[in-house]
Amino acid sequence: MVRKLFGTDGIRGVAGEFPLDDATTHAAGAALGEWISKHHLDPEVAIGMDTRESGGAIAASVAAGLARGGAKARFAGVITTPGIAYLARTGHFAAGVMISASHNPYLDNGIKIIDHSGFKLPDEQEHALEGAIFASLEQNAAPRGVVELRADENLAASYIDYLAATLAGTLDSVRLIVDCGNGAASRLAPELFERLGARVETMACSPDGRNINLNCGSLHLDRLRARVCADAADLGVAFDGDADRALFISRSGKIVDGDAVMLLTGLALHAQGRLAEADGKPVVVATVMSNLGLERALAAHGIGLVRTPVGDKYVLEEMVRRGAKLGGEQSGHIIFRDWATTGDGLLTALRVMEVMRNAGRGLDELSE
Repeated sequence: MVRKLFGTDGIRGVAGEFPLDDATTHAAGAALGEWISKHHLDPEVAIGMDTRESGGAIAASVAAGLARGGAKARFAGVITTPGIAYLARTGHFAAGVMISASHNPYLDNGIKIIDHSGFKLPDEQEHALEGAIFASLEQNAAPRGVVELRADENLAASYIDYLAATLAGTLDSVRLIVDCGNGAASRLAPELFERLGARVETMACSPDGRNINLNCGSLHLDRLRARVCADAADLGVAFDGDADRALFISRSGKIVDGDAVMLLTGLALHAQGRLAEADGKPVVVATVMSNLGLERALAAHGIGLVRTPVGDKYVLEEMVRRGAKLGGEQSGHIIFRDWATTGDGLLTALRVMEVMRNAGRGLDELSE
């Protein structure tokens, strides 16, 4: 099955060019709307975006397409990809659509479609949507209608409320520096961590539409590392543009990547008896990129490591198949199945700080 539009993480390209031109984004919305209107009694879709300057126009084009296909759009404004996944699986929404190109520069953008289950669409459904999109484009029908989107701030607020409720107690003893990459987490991350009592200092939390991921965020850790070391903070955390991944800096300046996060959170979950898969064996799911050191460190504690092709989508599929509770990628996409259906940088940061707080140890020791 060869897909022409959908990659491992939705449709991506340069904003304004195929496949993110007006005609194709409208056709994508129409194809999704037609499918939803046939399968759901309440055909409403939650739409969110990161901070790229092209996000609003693409969101409006998709929303107009949804209307043409018989579905309605409800706009969450700037929110993280896992925030849209949360809304899709917990609300009445038939699906969620996130406008983002993750860690890419601002000129790029993308469309991620999430099912009502909170999972990204399976390959077969993406293939079917592609056929409907190309069929619409072949009709040479110009995009019709304009949809004015107004953000419902209650949607993002409900997501932050949910994340806060996953933590027992507070983070009063934690001093952290947050690099939001001028992306989707710029407002949400400081709000969440401060609500829970952490002492938060921020970096790259002033998006202007063009500075997302620009020498900041999870792909550019040097400034965050320097700041953590200079200020002797307990840790630093950096997010990518849509905040579905997080990487960390320890007090000494060490980079704590997804492998290390899976180790320290995996051991904590194992100690709580929460790591076992369906057949009772404790296991972590990672990709072929994960370090052999992670596999050996987990094995020393009786925990197996299962590997998949690169892509958090494939990690999640294997987790669901096995009933596994923890999986992820070295890049910082970590999936905690007890709380989420996607990688979630904010949730990952909460789990890491929770382990630090409960253990009374820093990231240097925990990831040693």
